[in-house]
Amino acid sequence: MIICPICEHQQAQGTECDVCGKKLVAAAPVAVAVAPMPDMETTHVAGGRAPVAVSAIADLELTRQQAVGAVAVQPVSDLDTGRSAPVGNIVSSPVDDMDTGRAQADGHRTAAPTGPAICRYCRTPQESGLVCDRCGMRLIKMRTPPPAQAKGEALVPSGEWTKCSKCHTNARAGRACVSCGTPVPAAG
Repeated sequence: MIICPICEHQQAQGTECDVCGKKLVAAAPVAVAVAPMPDMETTHVAGGRAPVAVSAIADLELTRQQAVGAVAVQPVSDLDTGRSAPVGNIVSSPVDDMDTGRAQADGHRTAAPTGPAICRYCRTPQESGLVCDRCGMRLIKMRTPPPAQAKGEALVPSGEWTKCSKCHTNARAGRACVSCGTPVPAAG
């Protein structure tokens, strides 16, 4: 089992942590010359496995069971074998309006969201990269767009104080909220 030194995630294989992206490089074993000590007694038994005389203990109770073939089978009258009566012919009909296929492709793909990625661990926004610059954890691959402004609310200029749309704490427009990391929209 490989344990990441950064996030302590355990995984069975791989050269990169599945959670934070840390490169997991195992050190190659170092070849060390081993010389036997001249005065050391070796524990090797000459001749390998030698037969040992064994005698049965007089007071030992033998617990070996009989072979299965020697046990008489006794029927149990109240035993439910789990079988039910035959069902017979059941009339089944397919559902007429059930769609069993996929929708036909129209040739257009949904564009991937753009904008700063927000670290899910320390909530720091970051413009680019796969690893957070602050805590070193892997950033999510899909980037979330900034939240839409509610109707009736006017956007404040960049740098002015306003309320975060997610956690409603005071934050500066055009920056990330210091509490939850959500980008606070600002007037262009």
